[in-house]
Amino acid sequence: MNLALRDAFLSAAAALGLFLPMVGFVATNTDQGLVLTYRPIAVAVLVAMVFVGRLIAVSWRGRSARPQQPNAELAARFAAAGKYLTPLLLVMALLLPLSGSRYYVDLGTLVLTYIMLGWGLNIVVGLAGLLDLGYVAFYAVGAYSYALLAESFGLGFWTCLPLAGILAAFAGLLLGFPVLRLRGDYLAIVTLAFGEIIRVVLINWVSLTHGPNGISGVPRPTLFGLSFSMDGGEGTVAGFFDIEPETIQRVVFLYYVIFGLALLTNWVTLRLRRLPLGRAWEALREDEVACRSLGIDVTNTKLTAFAIGAMFGGFAGAFFATRQAFVSPESFTFIESATVLAIVVLGGLGSQLGVALAALAMVGGLELLRELLTEIAEQMGSPIFAGLAGELPTYRMLIFGIALVVVMVLRPRGLVSGRTPTATLPARA
Repeated sequence: MNLALRDAFLSAAAALGLFLPMVGFVATNTDQGLVLTYRPIAVAVLVAMVFVGRLIAVSWRGRSARPQQPNAELAARFAAAGKYLTPLLLVMALLLPLSGSRYYVDLGTLVLTYIMLGWGLNIVVGLAGLLDLGYVAFYAVGAYSYALLAESFGLGFWTCLPLAGILAAFAGLLLGFPVLRLRGDYLAIVTLAFGEIIRVVLINWVSLTHGPNGISGVPRPTLFGLSFSMDGGEGTVAGFFDIEPETIQRVVFLYYVIFGLALLTNWVTLRLRRLPLGRAWEALREDEVACRSLGIDVTNTKLTAFAIGAMFGGFAGAFFATRQAFVSPESFTFIESATVLAIVVLGGLGSQLGVALAALAMVGGLELLRELLTEIAEQMGSPIFAGLAGELPTYRMLIFGIALVVVMVLRPRGLVSGRTPTATLPARA
């Protein structure tokens, strides 16, 4: 283990030992006397903050000491950390429902949804180098495709899921054709306009989308034809396994559905990076003129990036619709595109691990911080902490902006840089 990781782990362990009695336990007066209550959220947030802060500090000190190759040094350190962090995060995600807490399972489902969206956008922005500010449009197409197909034809989730991805990919092709000759800021403006066009169409095409009222009663997914109905009768999971029906069963099932979809997105992306198509995306990202001179079909390369990235956005949209059982245009605003793009940029363009860490910090971390402030306010009866917890969602984008500025100063290529080409020439002897 390298020096930065070891130093960060030791600092986190020291923080755990020193501050566990202060923030981990809260003494409250009850009828039975003084009772100590353990708060794992406070300890987890504190240890994570110390670990990440110490890792950044040690990495930045190493950068200052060796300015001749800062990016290579930091990239090596974060790559070494990823070898240990990736399986740890995977195991934690797999075992999260065993906690038995619906709050944590719901939060994990939300984080995995943004991770999947980030990995889908990473194909377009991180691998192909095409700045897309309207990715929420494909998210909306997937959600409304499933809702409308289920409402009109009575199709289930597993039947509509591939159809939603195909329709979203078709929308990606429609966006790709007008922007073939555009680059940089002009490409960003067109994709931003495309996202707004989709949202306005959803609002005004009342006969199809029900306008601002949205579509309710979107059916839930089934487990091999068994529903998660609360009546526990025939044809339900509870009736088939002869167990008591509970809401947590459906929540856990939805969690594992998005977990599987996110892993599918990651696996497909990693496989595509090793194919000639993925290498063409990387060549396009580095230099489009050189890419053309090498005989690469830039048109097909751009279109496939838009289509495949949009397909995974459509999958995530279909899951969003079935999880909420309701879709409306207000769920697909520009803020969602900005959030997903911020996750990709903060994590590192082209980095799968970086996107997952950024989504975990920006979505899950802020929600855990809000929960911690609420718990402190209840324990201490402090209106200050209660006000901070209530205003935290309002200032979410401000926190995102500050995080972007800090990361861009310390790590211009993101937390975990992933711009290293998949195929490289061997070094000369």
